[in-house]
Amino acid sequence: MNDILDQNKEIISVGELNRSAKMILESNFSSVSVLGEISNLAQPSSGHIYFTLKDAEGSIRCAMFKNQKMRMNFTPKDGDQCVLKGQVSLYAARGDYQLIVRQMQPAGVGNLMQQFEELKQKLDKEGLFDPLKKKDIPSPPKHIGVITSASTAALQDVITTIKRRAPSSQVTLSPAMVQGDTDQAHIKIIKALQAADNSKRCDVLILARGGGSMEDLWAFNEEELVRAIFSCSTPIISSIGHETDFTIADFVADMRAPTPTAAAELVTEFQFQLSDRLQEIQLGLINGLKNILQINKQKLDLLESNLKSPQVILNEQKQKLDNIELRLKQSVEKSFLSSNQRLALLNQSLTEKNPFKIIRNLLKDVEALSKEMIKSFSYLVTNKSKLLEKINSNLNAFSPLAVLDRGYAIVQNSTGQAIKNSQEIKSGELVTTRLSSGSFESKIGVIKHEK
Repeated sequence: MNDILDQNKEIISVGELNRSAKMILESNFSSVSVLGEISNLAQPSSGHIYFTLKDAEGSIRCAMFKNQKMRMNFTPKDGDQCVLKGQVSLYAARGDYQLIVRQMQPAGVGNLMQQFEELKQKLDKEGLFDPLKKKDIPSPPKHIGVITSASTAALQDVITTIKRRAPSSQVTLSPAMVQGDTDQAHIKIIKALQAADNSKRCDVLILARGGGSMEDLWAFNEEELVRAIFSCSTPIISSIGHETDFTIADFVADMRAPTPTAAAELVTEFQFQLSDRLQEIQLGLINGLKNILQINKQKLDLLESNLKSPQVILNEQKQKLDNIELRLKQSVEKSFLSSNQRLALLNQSLTEKNPFKIIRNLLKDVEALSKEMIKSFSYLVTNKSKLLEKINSNLNAFSPLAVLDRGYAIVQNSTGQAIKNSQEIKSGELVTTRLSSGSFESKIGVIKHEK
């Protein structure tokens, strides 16, 4: 961790910084309980829920995933006071500091949680949770004491597991009331614990109870019981509730197991491993003998196979001759079939490349092209004729002679230029007047200019 936080040694990326912070947060705050008010609750179609937990001093983003949400027995909403249990983490992609929620309870248990935290901090400061003060669990324990109710399923789980894994171990029950909602429950547990410890018969004690709510498990958070566990001379394994349940007894015990069954597995691990090792040795010996027998049998089979009678050798030679004859027949048949296929291909190729057939096909193509050319030429001549007629009609429409046919005339001076204005001629000047058919000359008399 010091290498991660030493910024003078190297330059790291944003992603590396976020991942390092995420690792530090998750390793140091893996299981915290927080009381606050829910706000900005969002429930997308994925089934997860996202919200903010706040109080008068601050707020933190929270996420509770679908598989954890399905275990809740109530529906949270904005404004609810709740106690959350989970792991502090960091969403590395955005650098968001958040709480990944594993459990959520209405604030009705908030006072219990506050009492839990206060007592836990008090006892921690006194050194009751100091790892150096915890006693070693003997391995293997010959005599195992179990402190729980005689009617609980937890007891049956412990006994069944021990008998299965370490049949030679002795188990003694110290019965006690382990229901947390009874005021005298922790007193009964203390008496059973002290009786088992004072007897000096047991090598290890298992404090066991099945799962339940915080109220159900509260007897194991009582200060008197916690101090009695600390004072016990016999090593104690706590196995209270499920894996996600924690009591103060778990912190003061010499070892915590997530479940009663897991506690039984812990105390019988040596015998179980020893039994497995003996079984492995036994299996190894059996397999070794089997291998030796198998190798010797193979040697005998090999020697026997080398001792062949003349009849066997003769039969093998006959079989070889039969195989040669069969392969020869197959080769001849394959060669004949290949020759027939080649002949058929050559015949087909010759048929396709016949000159007469090619010429007939070319003549058909020439005839078709000739018809198409005549058709195209006729179409072209017709279009050109229509175009020529249209052009001729347009020329006639704009020809000066066509204008003369309508009764107009062109007057030209002696140089042949058309006279457009009376000011272009003089009195006595000879002019030529051209009509639609023919022309005549005339002499200009009096000229009148229009204004």
